[in-house]
Amino acid sequence: MKIYVTSVFVDDQEKALNFYTEILGFEKKQDIPLGEYRWLTVVSKSDPNGTELLLEPSAHSAVPPFKQALVEDGIPFASFQVEDIDLEFQRLSDAGVAFTQEPMEAGNVKMAVLNDTCGNLIQLVEMK
Repeated sequence: MKIYVTSVFVDDQEKALNFYTEILGFEKKQDIPLGEYRWLTVVSKSDPNGTELLLEPSAHSAVPPFKQALVEDGIPFASFQVEDIDLEFQRLSDAGVAFTQEPMEAGNVKMAVLNDTCGNLIQLVEMK
């Protein structure tokens, strides 16, 4: 068994698509209209047949308070692995991305946390 798709709740699918592709560097995999929303996924450019990240609308009434609580408590909703966190931190900072946690050592990883502009904190992790 393996993970096929996982999701992150987003306030605006088009805004999220732009952030996750143009800023973070993922590529669009699927974009299927489903009424008011879309089945909209992105994947890693280095693994286009790997796990898809669904940019899931935050439309359900339980989602906004859930997301707000996570952000208020500083808890990332998702975690992405990077090869060089210091390089990614600099690249993303230069692109205007806001970080709530700069790169720091944490056991066998180095991590940082960013705001995805769509209502989520996202953790970046470099494995040592």
